Amino acid sequence: MPVDYEWKSNLLVRPRRLRTNPALRAMVREVELNARDLIYPLFVRHGEGKTEIASMPGIAQLSVSESVRAAEQAAKLGVPAVILFGIPSTKDPIGLENFDDNGIVQQAIRAIKKEIPNMVVVTDVCLCEYTDHGHCGILNTGEHYHSHLPQGYVLNDETLTILGKVAVSHAQQGADIVAPSGMMDGMVEAIREALDENDFVNTPILSYAVKYASAYYGPFRDAAEGAPKFGDRKSHQMDPGNIQEALREAEQDVLEGADMLMVKPALAYLDVIRAVRSAFPHLPMAAYNVSGEYAMIKAAAANGWIDEEKVTLETLTGMKRAGADLIITYHALDAARWLES
Repeated sequence: MPVDYEWKSNLLVRPRRLRTNPALRAMVREVELNARDLIYPLFVRHGEGKTEIASMPGIAQLSVSESVRAAEQAAKLGVPAVILFGIPSTKDPIGLENFDDNGIVQQAIRAIKKEIPNMVVVTDVCLCEYTDHGHCGILNTGEHYHSHLPQGYVLNDETLTILGKVAVSHAQQGADIVAPSGMMDGMVEAIREALDENDFVNTPILSYAVKYASAYYGPFRDAAEGAPKFGDRKSHQMDPGNIQEALREAEQDVLEGADMLMVKPALAYLDVIRAVRSAFPHLPMAAYNVSGEYAMIKAAAANGWIDEEKVTLETLTGMKRAGADLIITYHALDAARWLES
């Protein structure tokens, strides 16, 4: 039988009017995700071909020539930038290949810039993938030993000198942006001074200003072969419970000359992205959609539990809505294809 509805108002305000059809929804959309917002990470190694990474389906360690092909794919899809991570041929206590003119990242920079000059090449500046101990800096041991610090402690100031050398080496080979990720105190200032002293005053620094000691990094450590051989990185990466500290870290990097800021990871830290964005609205803001976040979506999609395309685009849109201008993501190529379709 018919239901007699008694209206209590005239409902003059109806937000649903603007959701009536796809065209209207698109016209009033507040946040638009685009391929140009994305940065595609590449893991580069010596040798030929590629080696698939089991914990990151669709991602592989690439030879230099394969990294050029991947960068070409990105460019064709409208993704404007790649970020390079290197797997060296040998490792040592300070990571000598990290600032060798013929190091693996240096080779990849030259090759990509030669073939795709307009591709923006970002380089990760850290020691973990290059050291035989897998930590982000020089350790308190041997000739670098300080008796007042624990054995094996990651030394801050000694590491800064190496980071400066790495950044200059990358800039000399053609890197467009250097991105220090080790969370060493003063790393931005040390890199800025090293770049300026070597006539790279126009090379921007994208600082991993806010990087948490996160469990979401597991698959990345498989990909980059950079897991620590002992201990963890909690002496320098941030505690996941802290947000005021994030603002302090970001402010310090701004004062030291950072041109762009980053929060890593992204998905569980959207509030941090928003807080940093609000505190520093004048600087471009990046979010790193990390390996564990990527792997979870891939695993759920492989089991048929979620729609990979819809969940990926919704996730990336959420990061942009939180305040990120740029998103480093392993989904970049797929996301660009889906956005184009």
